[in-house]
Amino acid sequence: MPELTFQIEEAVVAEFAATSSIIFKLRVSNRVPGEIIHTVALRAQIQIETTRRRYTPEEQSRMLDLYGEPERWSQTLRTLLWTHASVVIPSFQGETVVDLHVPCTFDFNVAATKYFSSLSAGEIPLCFQFSGTVFYAPPGGNLQVGPISWDQESRFKLPVGLWREMMNAYYPNTAWVCLRRDVFDRLNLYKMQHGIPTWEQVMETMLAEEETARR
Repeated sequence: MPELTFQIEEAVVAEFAATSSIIFKLRVSNRVPGEIIHTVALRAQIQIETTRRRYTPEEQSRMLDLYGEPERWSQTLRTLLWTHASVVIPSFQGETVVDLHVPCTFDFNVAATKYFSSLSAGEIPLCFQFSGTVFYAPPGGNLQVGPISWDQESRFKLPVGLWREMMNAYYPNTAWVCLRRDVFDRLNLYKMQHGIPTWEQVMETMLAEEETARR
């Protein structure tokens, strides 16, 4: 039975991809000498270990809708599920390095996006938990199949700057939110009735009206 280990070694921005993505360079090693790994169908659950870093007062204020007031963070700050990813690893013997592609949404209805965008600098502590199926052949033996248990994991510190670099590459100087259809229809009607040419100007006009009303 293979003794596989997994280690995230590096992260890079995926260039020219269909969606905004980060590529994690994953080293897979088998401690059983001479054993041929035919295929690994690997799954990864990626957790954000939010308690493993410090936060500036500015970052804390941006996370108000995620964790509430900082005074309550001892109760509300918990590990956050980011996403799931998968990769099929081709045949190897000993060890190999593969690309684990992780799509990244810029939807601010997603908690992980809110968390990432709230950070000014530093690193994001991640924990990759692996599972899946391995197809292998021991020396002189036939093809066999075995499971990969969830106790296989790897920790990695993702630079905040890399996440921002990726979002700036795919969404330069922009952000987007997902709205219910009825809310969008109301905004669109407001835009047409006031003869406002762009959505940015719609938001600026409404924010200015709100500020004026508060005065």
